[in-house]
Amino acid sequence: MVKLAIDFENPSRRWWENGGQSLWDGLLDDLGGSSVVLDDHVADSWLAEASRIPGWSDGPEYAPNPVRASRADEDDPDL
Repeated sequence: MVKLAIDFENPSRRWWENGGQSLWDGLLDDLGGSSVVLDDHVADSWLAEASRIPGWSDGPEYAPNPVRASRADEDDPDL
């Protein structure tokens, strides 16, 4: 399982304005929120699509992308 979360340390708005917001909203099914836990293959597919949108890598070295991926912890409340 993979947790995708908005990286609030990424200051760029370009990805969000170029279609990233729609892609993110589609992932959440109108539930809102700043994170979601997905099966590995779904997360990989979503990240591949997200990386095609202009602005994906516009952030600083410590927060290069607007959404970060990490392994989901069994204690994660999103599970």
